[in-house]
Amino acid sequence: MRVSRWTLLWLLIVGVLVAIWVGVLFQWITPGNLVTSFLGFVFGLVVIAILAIIGAVFLGMVISHRIMSGQGFTPFEEEMLKMRQEVRELRDRLDDIAAKLGAPSEPKDRSR
Repeated sequence: MRVSRWTLLWLLIVGVLVAIWVGVLFQWITPGNLVTSFLGFVFGLVVIAILAIIGAVFLGMVISHRIMSGQGFTPFEEEMLKMRQEVRELRDRLDDIAAKLGAPSEPKDRSR
C-alpha cells in the first residue's frame, strides 16, 4: 500500500497538533507560552485557515451538486406513472365496451 504525499503532509500536521496537545496536557508546554510563541500562533492560524477553506470548498461542491444536478423521477415514481397510464388505458377500453353494450355511461370526470 502506497501512501501519497498529501496523506503524509496531513499526518505530519495532525501529529504536530497532537504533540502540542500532549505537551499542554502534561504541562511541558504551558498555554501562555504557546500563545505568546509567534511561530506556534501562526502555525495554528494557518492550519485552521486551511481546514476552513477545504471545508468550505467541499460544502460548496455538495450544495452546487444538489442545485445543478437534474432531479429525475425515482424508479418507484416511474413505475407509478406507468401504472397510471395503464389504468387510464384500461378505463378507456372499459368505456368503449360499455358504450357498445349500451350500458349507462358515467360522466367523464378525468380531473382526478
